[in-house]
Amino acid sequence: MTRPVPAAPPPAPVAQRLVIRYSKAGRMRFASHRDIARAVERGVRKAGLPVAYSAGFSPHPKISYAGGAPTGTASEAEYLEIALTGQCAAPDVRDRLNAALPDGIDVVEVLELAGGLGGDGGLRLEGSQWRVVLPGVASADAARAVQAFLAADSVVVERSTSKGTRRLDARAAVVALELDRHAVQDDDAGCATLRMAVRHVTPAVRADDILVGLSTVAALAPSAPARVTRLAQGPLGIEAEIGDAGDGAPAWIAEPVTPRPARPRPAAGQRQENRTRVSEAAVAAVGNAAAPATPSSAYEQLPRGAEGPDSGPRAREYDGRLPGCSKPSGTIENQTTMGRRALATPLA
Repeated sequence: MTRPVPAAPPPAPVAQRLVIRYSKAGRMRFASHRDIARAVERGVRKAGLPVAYSAGFSPHPKISYAGGAPTGTASEAEYLEIALTGQCAAPDVRDRLNAALPDGIDVVEVLELAGGLGGDGGLRLEGSQWRVVLPGVASADAARAVQAFLAADSVVVERSTSKGTRRLDARAAVVALELDRHAVQDDDAGCATLRMAVRHVTPAVRADDILVGLSTVAALAPSAPARVTRLAQGPLGIEAEIGDAGDGAPAWIAEPVTPRPARPRPAAGQRQENRTRVSEAAVAAVGNAAAPATPSSAYEQLPRGAEGPDSGPRAREYDGRLPGCSKPSGTIENQTTMGRRALATPLA
C-alpha cells in the first residue's frame, strides 16, 4: 500500500535570476566549497533576500554555483546564480549581502542576465586566468620550467581522488603560461610569479596539477606551498596577451581585474547599525506580504509539510499507528517494553 503524500502549497514562482560574482580571500580561502555554500545561504537569509525554494519535503534555496576554486586557493572571480521570488535592484542586493557575509567573502558585482550561468545569452565560463607565486624560486629557473612545459606534447600527472588515482594531461588544458613581467621587475624576495590561462575541461585541470607538471618536466620545487589566486573567468577564443608579455602569443584573457582594497570592517557601533538595517529590510520584505492569521499550533508555523496533525492529544499515522511504531498501538507487542510490565491501558 502506497503511503499518501500530504498536500503542501506550491513554492512561490521565480521572478528574477541574478548572477553574483564574489571573491574569497584571507582565511576563507581554506574553506571548502560546502562551507562557502553554507556561509552564502546564511548570508542570504540574514540579508532578508526573497530567495526562491525548491518543492518537496526538503526545500532548498535555489542557489547554483559555477566551478569553485579548490580549497586553499584564493579567488577574485567566483560565480553563483540565485533565484528570487521578487524583483530586487542589483546594487541593493550587493550592499545587503556584503553587510551579511563573513570576512573574506565579498560580493564584487551583481548582474541580471537572461541566460544565467552557461545559458544562451548568459555568462560563458570557459577558462580561468590564474596567478601563482612560487616562494624561493628564481625567475630564471621558473622561465626554464615554463619553456620545458610548453615544449612538451603532453604532461601526464596523477591526482588522488575518493575513487582512486586519476591520470590527466595537464598540458592539454593550458592555453598560455608565462612569467608575470611586473612581478619579475619587482623580484619579491626571490619569488617567481606565473600567470596562466587554463581551459575548463573534464576532468578539471587545476593550478596545482600544472605545478606538479612543472615539477615533473623541470624539477621545479618551491621552498613553501605556492600561493594561487584565480583572477578572472570568461570565454575562450580571444587573441590577447597575458600581462605585458609582448611576444604576441595567442592567449585568452578576461576583462582586466583591478586589485580591490580589502573591505574595512566597521566599528562596533557601525556593525550594530548594519545589522539593524538588514533586520529592518528583512522585516519590510516580509511585511509586503499579507499578514497570515495567528497559528493555532507550532505545526502550522512550518513553511511546508502536511496539512496538520490529528486533533487528538497525540498524532497518529494514517493507519492508526503511533510515530515510530511498527504495528498499531493496540497490539500487545507495542504495550510491552524491554524488561518491564505491560502498560495497564493502551496509549491514547
